[in-house]
Amino acid sequence: MQRMILAFVAGGLFGAGLFISGMTDTTKVQGWLDVFGNWDPTLAFVMGGAILPMAVAWRVTKGRSPMVGGSFPTPPEPKIGRNLVLGSVLFGAGWGLAGLCPGPSVASLSYGGWPHWVFFAAMLSGMALAPMARAQLDRAVPAE
Repeated sequence: MQRMILAFVAGGLFGAGLFISGMTDTTKVQGWLDVFGNWDPTLAFVMGGAILPMAVAWRVTKGRSPMVGGSFPTPPEPKIGRNLVLGSVLFGAGWGLAGLCPGPSVASLSYGGWPHWVFFAAMLSGMALAPMARAQLDRAVPAE
């Protein structure tokens, strides 16, 4: 029960942060991505506000265990490969076209209207189809 309460509080705090920072406002996100047009640099503060504490968290949690069971994730592999590049391109294309990524899309479901639900359904479909597409790609062109 304690774990569920902590997850609820953490999720609520994360969703509130996304809303307050403007990450659920599709026009603000698209303004951040429009570097050659009407660029809105304010989301750089959001990025810095996420990267800096996470860099500290990687250092602080090294060799420790979470207070509520499980384990901390290992730092990502620094190797740049096909999966990273393809995933980044698809993520960026979706983020640029819709102005949403997975976290903010969930946070915006309660007030975003039907376009957010359409994006969310498409995102879930993509997540379900990705393993099959990856298997097809691995069969056609084996990874190095």
